[in-house]
Amino acid sequence: MIDAVVVGSGHNALVSACYLARAGRSVEVLERDTVLGGAVSTVERFPGHAVDRGSSAHIMIRHTGILEELELDGFGLRYLDCDPWAFAPAPPGSDRPGIVFHRDLDRTCRSIETACGPREADAYRRFVDVWGPRSAAVMRSFSAPPTGRHLLSSFWGLDTGSGGSDLSRQFLASGDALLDEYFDDEPLKAALAWFGAQSGPPMSEPGTAPMVGFAALMHTLPPGRAVGGSGALTRALAARLAADGGTVTLGDGVTELRRSGGGWVVRTESGRTVTARTVVAGCHILTTLDLLERGGYDRARLTDWRRRIRVGPGIGMVLRLATDALPAYAGAESAADTTRGLQLLVEDRAHLRLAHGAALAGELPPRPAVLGMSFTALDPSIAPAGEHQVTLWAQWHPHRLSGGRRWTDLAETEADRIVAEMESRAPGFTASIQHRHIQTPENIEQELGMIGGNVMHVEMSLDQMFMWRPLPELSRHRVPDAPGLYLTGASTHPGGGVSGASGRSAARAALTDTAGGPARRLVRRLTSG
Repeated sequence: MIDAVVVGSGHNALVSACYLARAGRSVEVLERDTVLGGAVSTVERFPGHAVDRGSSAHIMIRHTGILEELELDGFGLRYLDCDPWAFAPAPPGSDRPGIVFHRDLDRTCRSIETACGPREADAYRRFVDVWGPRSAAVMRSFSAPPTGRHLLSSFWGLDTGSGGSDLSRQFLASGDALLDEYFDDEPLKAALAWFGAQSGPPMSEPGTAPMVGFAALMHTLPPGRAVGGSGALTRALAARLAADGGTVTLGDGVTELRRSGGGWVVRTESGRTVTARTVVAGCHILTTLDLLERGGYDRARLTDWRRRIRVGPGIGMVLRLATDALPAYAGAESAADTTRGLQLLVEDRAHLRLAHGAALAGELPPRPAVLGMSFTALDPSIAPAGEHQVTLWAQWHPHRLSGGRRWTDLAETEADRIVAEMESRAPGFTASIQHRHIQTPENIEQELGMIGGNVMHVEMSLDQMFMWRPLPELSRHRVPDAPGLYLTGASTHPGGGVSGASGRSAARAALTDTAGGPARRLVRRLTSG
């Protein structure tokens, strides 16, 4: 019997495995895919191109301390700052300049003043001053279990005013309401709303103000691009794990989790049976429930949980493009200012609202809302000399289309519409495309195990965050009446995105429940402060 089996090799699962192995536990990671890393992985889609399968820009994990705690720089991981971290092109046909969001706040305010006027620049400085500390508090809350005590300690010391009532109101407000409170210029509001919407929900939903406010933290530490592609993170984690005696088995997925005696029996597709004292499930929560059902767990309880967990209609689709040039935005003075970070290709929030509303009805958006990324501007190693990569993420696109339509019939034409959004802002872009790979919501589900094509696993709505994610009884990284089973991944607190915080919290829970010797010392270090 080994100490721990970890189901899945996504970044949260590997983070859990690393902390367990560092505490002296024997650990094996079991992955159904032949590619390590789940949605944080990089493969050769086109000749000579290292292309991400899922995430591309890493934002949250650089604020957690996990990279330093696991000393991943010693295992080949290196990040380049996306600076500028975002660019919002001028609306097509407009003579105003685009907005450049530098890490440096003063430079950003100068860009906003040129594009939008001095009033908006002053408002943005106030926005960063207020929401910078608040966003740092949100990140602290992400790194701790979602209990009232931890949440209170995370936000302790913020200027509450009005006995805390106004602060709590602002945190519960919609992102749109927050933007209207600070700004008048619609293109600026649209850019920040689009940044906030990368968390999943539209900025019209209650509780999305902190998702917009997170932009303020980018002036402390911007998004990072892992050299060699997103999969450089999971490769470094696997190397860290191996150095501490852990192993990873690819191409042999788990088919059943069964509680037996004082441990767990884990069965795999190849017919292996592995017994372990502890299991950490890093797959989708609905996949975990299926594994438990095959292992004899209470079917009625599982059915109740499935009915209450909301996956949603799906979030989006992706184009991975090989090009012979970077996007050349109309009116832009410097390619370095426009291609190193997130390219926010929307001009008003109606564009976003219409896309989201269409997805709820199973329809394609009237106009795709597109986020561009061209990371060969930072890291030329991911493409052959003289070539580039551009990723176009389009949100929202439903997993299940109305009227019985199929994605296999619509993928190419929808990809053309997404490219057209870039073409309208960077004339000549279409002609630069040499190869393209399309990931529809169905493709995302099939390749990456993200049910319903939701890259956040389950909806990132207020009722499925913090102590409610994915459900109150499953929110502490544990499953009732399943001692020794722990949950991690985007289905659990703090949700989707590349943070690793869920993986560390799951390992912390497992070590706390069985602490002894080096495990006890590691738990003390993880929970200090």
